[in-house]
Amino acid sequence: MELDDLYQQIILDHNKKRVGYGLHEGGFPSHQYNPTCGDELTLTVRLSDDGNTITAFEWEGKGCSISQASASLLTAEATGMTISEFEAFADGFREAMRSRGQIRLDEEEYGDLAALSGVSKFVARVKCAMLAWVAAEDSLHLTRESLN
Repeated sequence: MELDDLYQQIILDHNKKRVGYGLHEGGFPSHQYNPTCGDELTLTVRLSDDGNTITAFEWEGKGCSISQASASLLTAEATGMTISEFEAFADGFREAMRSRGQIRLDEEEYGDLAALSGVSKFVARVKCAMLAWVAAEDSLHLTRESLN
């Protein structure tokens, strides 16, 4: 199996078996919509009691396999990170997605999220991959704002 085939399989698997799928009451959900293709997603970030660690991402959405897999992969890879770790992680992901294929996500750091590296070559699909990340950053901002 070639690397591109493996990456395609990871995306398809996360689209079918969605990690973190399902919203619960409470929290500060962020709803994001991509008018270009119709993808939409609502995501809530849950924090530890001290407000420093992400304990869960909960989400629901509908759309293409890239947007749904990205939310699932985000949940699988970033749950348990501190807020500062997640912010750096998200910045690196965004930079790779905006690179038009020039920057590949490092598998050591990003795990299975590296499967989305090829998406950056297709500008119209970058918004699909970023949808969950925009929602996560917005929900995190709303959650942190409520703690102050």
